Amino acid sequence: MPVLSAVYGVAIIYVTALPIAGDSHGFAGESLTWLITLTGIALTLYLVRYVEPKVFPAAKQFPLKWPKISVVIGLLLIAPLWLVAEGYIVYGLTSLAHTVQMEQLTYTADELREDLLASVHAVLLAPVLEELCFRQMAISPFRRSGAQMVVCVVMAILFGILHVRNFPGAFFSAMVYGGLFIWSRNIWFSVILHAGRNLAATLLAVYCWLQLGDMQMSKTPVIIMPDAKVLIACLLLAIVEGALLLKKKW
Repeated sequence: MPVLSAVYGVAIIYVTALPIAGDSHGFAGESLTWLITLTGIALTLYLVRYVEPKVFPAAKQFPLKWPKISVVIGLLLIAPLWLVAEGYIVYGLTSLAHTVQMEQLTYTADELREDLLASVHAVLLAPVLEELCFRQMAISPFRRSGAQMVVCVVMAILFGILHVRNFPGAFFSAMVYGGLFIWSRNIWFSVILHAGRNLAATLLAVYCWLQLGDMQMSKTPVIIMPDAKVLIACLLLAIVEGALLLKKKW
């Protein structure tokens, strides 16, 4: 099942990327990508809800139940800190092998416009399709937690390969999303954290374009190192979440 899920996931994500494969993305290309992705989400949801449970009864232990709004807020609050942590983890591990070439990150108005257009797909659509394909479909057929973790690692490697230059970051993110899915038994936990992470990256692009602070970036592998102000803001958001949890408002 993991192999079939991987092949299906890679194929459908490859198809969604075809409209923007050229140098110029544009609104038409992005719109077609959104349409194809929505179609892929609808097909995958049908497979997960109606087909997979019949073929693999163990998949019923991972129902498609939307979490409480408090959980959604909590995951969105912690997502920016995960984005920053991901950058530091990848930077630290890459530095053990070779020197990481960092340069100042800048954005022009045109670059920001393209990123904001692409962010509609990256925040609202891609996390749903990717989590359904690489986590729900691949992991849910297995009943034992040990087998689930093995599949989680395999799918994280494939997920990293799919992201090419961003292999380390994508791999560690996939491990977090997969672990969260196995722990919560709810794919929407992973989808929300994934979407929140991508949303935080988009907000960092705006932050950089407004020249509110200095950020460093490496292109291979893709690493974004925000300044101290962003790090403090991410920590404060995580503290707010922790305070709300302690007050049992979730």
